[in-house]
Amino acid sequence: MPNASAMQELHLNGSGPTTNGVSNGVSNGNGYSSNGVNGHTNHMNGNGTLVPMKCTCKNGTNGTVANSDSNNNKGHEKCTFHHDLELDHKPSTREDLLPYMSKSYRMLLSSLGEDPERQGLLKTPERAAKAMLFFTKGYDQSLEEALNGAVFDEDHDEMVVVKDIEMFSMCEHHLVPFYGKVSIGYLPCKKILGLSKLARIVEIFSRRLQVQERLTKQIAVAVTQAVQPAGVAVIIEGVHMCMVMRGVQKINSKTVTSTMLGVFRDDPKTREEFLTLCNNK
Repeated sequence: MPNASAMQELHLNGSGPTTNGVSNGVSNGNGYSSNGVNGHTNHMNGNGTLVPMKCTCKNGTNGTVANSDSNNNKGHEKCTFHHDLELDHKPSTREDLLPYMSKSYRMLLSSLGEDPERQGLLKTPERAAKAMLFFTKGYDQSLEEALNGAVFDEDHDEMVVVKDIEMFSMCEHHLVPFYGKVSIGYLPCKKILGLSKLARIVEIFSRRLQVQERLTKQIAVAVTQAVQPAGVAVIIEGVHMCMVMRGVQKINSKTVTSTMLGVFRDDPKTREEFLTLCNNK
């Protein structure tokens, strides 16, 4: 098992705080950690200790390994030292994270006073790790991949609304779920988006550690990037388990967030039309 300092570097979501002067890091499938100690990339050796990783780009003279220069990216465009995939939350192989995550869950069970060796918990760490990878699979998905070219030229300038898209996400504050429905509207400018792609955009950004406010805006911005419409509107109605099963424990509470861009923000009539369509059953 990695030692304590190594475990501090295994920040699987790339945003968690660290202690003892170790800055934020992300572990990838090869045991590397970006943004490691003192801002350098590190890897974990067989003894579970972190070792600084050096640039291995063969862009030197006659194909020799060049000296690393973290301030000059020229010639290092494909070098993971300079452009670590984890900066985009894209581990090379997600399954390679399972051993580290499983050990963390096993440690958590022990900290709770449980016996990880008892029958009911023997495979729980691995199951929990696989589940967390699924819950956060949006980190490995891009807008381009989701659209898959499904943007079409069409002389249509009337509102398009897809409502009640089911959404499941994870609260980044407590690591418990929140879920609900998303309604998206946009006003095309000669381009339309395949209808299922709106649901896929929701999936990309909801399958991450999130807050509902940011999720709402990310969906709206993604639709804008996809088809450059005259405007985009997104409404999310969510139920947060951090308010239901802990804390204030208000089981009937719902959170509604909205983002209005372009004509939906500027024109009250357009916004009213969208809200009316969303409220119609």
